[in-house]
Amino acid sequence: MKKKRYEGILDEVPQFEIYLNINKLRKGKYKLKIINRNKIIKSTHFSKK
Repeated sequence: MKKKRYEGILDEVPQFEIYLNINKLRKGKYKLKIINRNKIIKSTHFSKK
């Protein structure tokens, strides 16, 4: 059986933007911490219902 190969072209990803996909997370409350050089620079809470 021959392996299938998929190819495509992606649009350029915008610089300086980070996307967080929470589709695979379980329902509940989460805390997001952004760290730079081992120091927390931003902390926020969110919940998935």
